[in-house]
Amino acid sequence: MPIDLRQVAAVSGQSGLYRVVKPTRTGVILESLEENPKTMVAQARHRMSLLDEISIYTTDGEGTVPLAEVFDRVNEKYGESLPLSDKPGNEDYKEFMASVLPNYDEDRVYVSDMKKLATWYAIVRQHVGFTEAAKPESKKATEKPEAEEKAPAEKKPSKKKSEKEA
Repeated sequence: MPIDLRQVAAVSGQSGLYRVVKPTRTGVILESLEENPKTMVAQARHRMSLLDEISIYTTDGEGTVPLAEVFDRVNEKYGESLPLSDKPGNEDYKEFMASVLPNYDEDRVYVSDMKKLATWYAIVRQHVGFTEAAKPESKKATEKPEAEEKAPAEKKPSKKKSEKEA
């Protein structure tokens, strides 16, 4: 996936998202993803969820879609600017969700979840970032230099083998 959410967490009762810095004896050190990052220690009493473990309910056979995949779909479709107004209503969020994930489960995905999705996407886009997915044409272009880089590396061990044989 073009985005790695394994080190990004949401803490219940706290606004925004946090980057996991390192574990401690009693919890985890977190750094807020803001303009001016703040550090906090999330202890056992805090309910913390890694974004990598969050999924959105769907009505298809799979049942859920990982949040990272939904973020990728939003990024591909909208990039930096989401189609939401300054003060979007519930219907705006539902239309946005349907455009990104048409088969989302309307009974189990609430408007509050859609609001979090939009807010979290903006934070992740700004502070974590997305890597561009390689297009088929660019894959061919990137494969050639890799092959060229591997070829000399393969020749060097063969020279060492011939030196050992001699």
